[in-house]
Amino acid sequence: MDLHAAEAADRLLGDGDIPPVHEVNAAGTSPFLLTSDHYGRILPRVLGDLGVSESELVRHIAWDIGIAGVAERLANMLNAHLIAQHYSRLVIDCNRPPGVASSIPVMSEATAIPRNEGIPDGERAARRREIFEPYHRRIDAVIDSRIEAKQPTVLVSLHSFTPVYAGVARPWHIGALYNRDEVLPQLLLKHLRAEGDLVVGDNEPYAVSDLSDYTIPVHGEARGLVNTGIEIRQDLIADQSGEQQWAERLARIFAEIEVELKPALLV
Repeated sequence: MDLHAAEAADRLLGDGDIPPVHEVNAAGTSPFLLTSDHYGRILPRVLGDLGVSESELVRHIAWDIGIAGVAERLANMLNAHLIAQHYSRLVIDCNRPPGVASSIPVMSEATAIPRNEGIPDGERAARRREIFEPYHRRIDAVIDSRIEAKQPTVLVSLHSFTPVYAGVARPWHIGALYNRDEVLPQLLLKHLRAEGDLVVGDNEPYAVSDLSDYTIPVHGEARGLVNTGIEIRQDLIADQSGEQQWAERLARIFAEIEVELKPALLV
């Protein structure tokens, strides 16, 4: 069997499935390029429900609750380009290096994902080829075109986190996440702390690393872009009112940060 025949036999997405990449405001002129790795919770039809109940598939294990609404609103408020992923992180996690155990999890928090147990290499490759790679190719292509057009680009990776994980409550309302590049995270932390009503996480509840993350290390750091990750607690953005309030807050803060970055020729 040749390569094309093998790929056809292991095809993941069919006629009834939507494309993996979702974009908003592609012509946006803001220096901020927004990404949302866990925007959606769609499952390819061929995979059924992955052996997971619907009550679990609406939880944080399948997607970043509330971040879609925040991301869409923020993109429009900033006139920024948003690139997001439609499919659930349980199919393949687009913020994990392919090949690590959490890329296609067999367990998420305390929930087993039966359909991910012992999947054949061909299907594993199809998940990467049809979901993971188109998403990251699109981000790459957009960054390439912005650099060619000499359009300043600051990468902001948007996420949300569950208020309680493995029985442990998390006090932070929002966190700024980073690895090597602290320029934007430190500005963001300063502005968030100045709000006066927030518990702000400095690399909490997660820290970015080359082993646990993909978007910031590959598209931010490796491309030399000023960057940050953002994590918002999910109970704060669980409805449209919360999404709107947080989008407005972040839009105001990023407008102020843009002014601060300009003298350093970073935007």
